[in-house]
Amino acid sequence: MGYGLIRGVGKKPEMIAMGVLHLSKYEDHMVKLKVIFSRVTELIDQFHPDELAVEAPFFGKNVQSMLKLGRAQGAAIAAALQRGMPVVEYAPRKVKQSITGNGNAAKEQVAGMLAQILKIPKENIPRDMDASDGLAVALCHFYQGNSESSASSYSGWKAFVADNKKSVR
Repeated sequence: MGYGLIRGVGKKPEMIAMGVLHLSKYEDHMVKLKVIFSRVTELIDQFHPDELAVEAPFFGKNVQSMLKLGRAQGAAIAAALQRGMPVVEYAPRKVKQSITGNGNAAKEQVAGMLAQILKIPKENIPRDMDASDGLAVALCHFYQGNSESSASSYSGWKAFVADNKKSVR
């Protein structure tokens, strides 16, 4: 399970942390849920985020996988709710669209855009795409929370490009 933490510095996002909870060493699914709950609680206590954003499960053909994913998300959500944090959910296509402009983007494209947007050296992007997935959800949430203020501060594309010359190519 991947996670990412972002801080808003004005209108600019800044990565705080990203990583993966490795659960394959645990055979019992209930133990995995306990580890997720505990680790998410630890991350909340360490970084004190204001909100939790999760990616909604996509509907696949394997019902057992969907059930396990839903339970895992429930453990993470319960940790946030226990700490009084609001929780927001985004569809996978919405996350990809927010980061790359393409709702069907590959995970590698998302990771590449994250590196560019957040100025993360490519060698620091973990090979495990779950970490970049978690960071993508955090950045998507940042964009959603700042979309109204960003829209009102630009008179159009020219003003946006002029203000973001280093980011726009």
